[in-house]
Amino acid sequence: MLDIRTEAPPNAPQPPGWRERLPWRLALLFCGLACFSLGLVFTLQSHVGLGPWDVFHQGLARRLGISFGSASIAVGFAILLLAWALGAKPGVGSVANMACVGAFVDLYLKLHLVPDFAGRPFAVRLLIDLLGVATVGLGTAIYIKANLGAGPRDGLMLTLARRIGGPVSAIRIGIELAALGIGFLLGGTAGLGTLIFALGVGPAIGVAFRLLGVQVQGARAKVQG
Repeated sequence: MLDIRTEAPPNAPQPPGWRERLPWRLALLFCGLACFSLGLVFTLQSHVGLGPWDVFHQGLARRLGISFGSASIAVGFAILLLAWALGAKPGVGSVANMACVGAFVDLYLKLHLVPDFAGRPFAVRLLIDLLGVATVGLGTAIYIKANLGAGPRDGLMLTLARRIGGPVSAIRIGIELAALGIGFLLGGTAGLGTLIFALGVGPAIGVAFRLLGVQVQGARAKVQG
């Protein structure tokens, strides 16, 4: 499993051995994935533009003649193998990320939890898109704090942070831009929201890491609480 440590704010009372309590950590994991998925739905319903990885999934699906969901699963599995080769060990969180995020997104859309903002003023849609990016960052930090293994894309981000050092936010931006570039070349559709997600999700994760006291060990520049 990735070497991730969480630190509580000073003077914050915590039950002994809370990190080792599996039910608590599982609850934290699924809360984080639910939050992460909600953020994706915000960006989707804003109609400002797909996130970089979704541009990649769309382009790959068009090239291979497969469904969007199949492309997402295939890419996630390939990245999981890459992160594993670089030293990350998949955990419960890795599998849950691949299996649950899509299910949560479908559920939120079916329940109309977030209204469709198509046709609304651009300023409103932009604010919803920014809210989505911030929510994705918060959800990422929450489920990683559970320390049950990061999802494929976040696992790659954390593994690179450990190997090459530097801020997690900068490394995430680099990964998002690479996914965007490849996806665009494959025929995926990009928009302003794509750029916002690519440049904004890294800092959003970095801020959320600091707020929740998540620290990535092994990187020269750590995200600390």
